[in-house]
Amino acid sequence: MKNYLEDLAYAFMMIRNKDDMLKFFDEIFTKNEIKKFEERWKLLTHLFLGEKQREIAKKFNLSLCKITRGAKILKNKKSITYQLLSEIYKEK
Repeated sequence: MKNYLEDLAYAFMMIRNKDDMLKFFDEIFTKNEIKKFEERWKLLTHLFLGEKQREIAKKFNLSLCKITRGAKILKNKKSITYQLLSEIYKEK
């Protein structure tokens, strides 16, 4: 059986610049789906930068459940998410 998630991952890997990636997001995801991805990345970023879970929940009106999941991901320094955020914020 065809694995469409693997195909999608490969499509993401083929895109080499931010503008094309944003255009691709806009083409294949709804505005609401994009908003949810952005919200998840925002909370992961704030956690990575050291903000407290309760502060994030209050600031962005998010459930502690969502934030706890993100915190668990970031506890693993070998997670891809942690590595990406480390690369993005290495100079900041």
